[in-house]
Amino acid sequence: MIAGQRYWILIWYGILLLGVAGLGGALFWGRQTHWKNLDEVFRGIGTITVSVGMLFLLHGFAVGVGQFLLILALACFILAFILGRRPTSPAPPSSPPQSDA
Repeated sequence: MIAGQRYWILIWYGILLLGVAGLGGALFWGRQTHWKNLDEVFRGIGTITVSVGMLFLLHGFAVGVGQFLLILALACFILAFILGRRPTSPAPPSSPPQSDA
């Protein structure tokens, strides 16, 4: 038995709701930016999968599926980290000040 299991279940349902809201916002924003925010989409998917996986584990329902969802969430968060790193372009060279001679 897990101490405070009911509270943990409520907490993970709250995180699930945050993930759904975040994914909805990321999808809306993604359509407008031509999907340049795939890192946000993967964070939303990762949040939803980790929440559902933890809820499966806390309820003792489909433990194997819950563990798979946790691994899938980890992969989503790693992809979000990789896609979120924007390549830095070198700064354009500054032109030397012109003298009024």
